[in-house]
Amino acid sequence: MTSHNTRTSRGLRFGVLAFVVGGLLLLAGCSGGAPADPGAASPTSEESASPSTTPTPTQTRTAVYKPADASGPAQNVPVPVLPEVAKTETKEGLEAFARHWYSTLSYAYETGDMAPLEAVSQPSCGSCGKVKKEVTDWHSGGRWLTGGRVSVEGVDSNFVETQAATYQVVVQVRQERIDYHLSDGSVKGSLDPLPVTPDIIVAAYDGSGWKAQTIEHLAQ
Repeated sequence: MTSHNTRTSRGLRFGVLAFVVGGLLLLAGCSGGAPADPGAASPTSEESASPSTTPTPTQTRTAVYKPADASGPAQNVPVPVLPEVAKTETKEGLEAFARHWYSTLSYAYETGDMAPLEAVSQPSCGSCGKVKKEVTDWHSGGRWLTGGRVSVEGVDSNFVETQAATYQVVVQVRQERIDYHLSDGSVKGSLDPLPVTPDIIVAAYDGSGWKAQTIEHLAQ
């Protein structure tokens, strides 16, 4: 793959939302009674006090998210979860869906896994196909991407049908620099950060949920 400094290989610039998950869950249990009074028991008594028991505290550590860096690809990336409101044919539902779509896009760039994005996109989505080619190409043969995270700065829709159950939503997004790493860790090429840019998503509601038809940059 040639250097990406010229940006010739990408139609749309998309990237990764950073999600940080992790932490420590401490599960500890203690049981048992107070120590027996030595003066209360007869030396000839056949009964003996049961020793108190204190279970060893158990620590359960969740898998910690690690973003991609020069040493290797991202690890333990959380799978985006579709919010309940994003399942409704409402203005709020469409806007929540748009945010979710970018989170699945980000997940794809970090992991190479296109399944969540494809689940919320129509097969005819051309922009999705471009993303898939880049993602799969650069997550094969030991290669990976660093950076490229996208932050959604704003989402808005007038929620007017353009076709039956089809609407448009404008999303303001910002993207970090992307570095393309070969399997030995060297950087093949890079893309500079992208400032806040308006994208438009055309999405259709099929009765069970939203699917993205097209995603394009708006002319500025």
